[in-house]
Amino acid sequence: MPEDIGASERMLGQWQQSIEQKAERYQQMAARVQGMTISEASRDGSVKLTIGSNGILTTLEIAESARDKRMAEVSAEVMRTLQRAQARIPELLQQAMAETIGTQDETANVLFNEAKRNFPTPPHEEPTPPPAGREMRFGIEDDDSPARPSQRPGPPSAPPPATPPPSRRPPRRSDEDDDFGGQSFLS
Repeated sequence: MPEDIGASERMLGQWQQSIEQKAERYQQMAARVQGMTISEASRDGSVKLTIGSNGILTTLEIAESARDKRMAEVSAEVMRTLQRAQARIPELLQQAMAETIGTQDETANVLFNEAKRNFPTPPHEEPTPPPAGREMRFGIEDDDSPARPSQRPGPPSAPPPATPPPSRRPPRRSDEDDDFGGQSFLS
């Protein structure tokens, strides 16, 4: 009987040591992942950004060259660049796991698969043409051009009288009771 107790104690000690080593490796992985940052730049270099390992934007730089672009183009470029940076998170997580806890660990695989779901590969990028009819022009028009009806000289015309919007409620009937008989609906 004493041999069984000794073997059980050794087995329990080995199990505890294994758990402590595994916990230490997980802490090393967590520290490594937490310290990771990912920097990415747009293809034309007009947008540069950095994200943390959680995918949250930490820095954003928009180059002066972006001032010649439409704001919709700049914001789309920021989002594309952010998605490309976030799509790199699973790869870096897998690398940190391989160096600390190993890739055969079941928990590591769950974490990796969740990262792939949360930060998928962005869709293929195709340049988007600017929308038609959304153009603003500034400048002085030629004096030789005929004046448009809205630009004819003379006294300004009075704006049309404002009409109130139609009521959405049907008219109340005098026999309707909407005040809960004088009692509060809270009581």
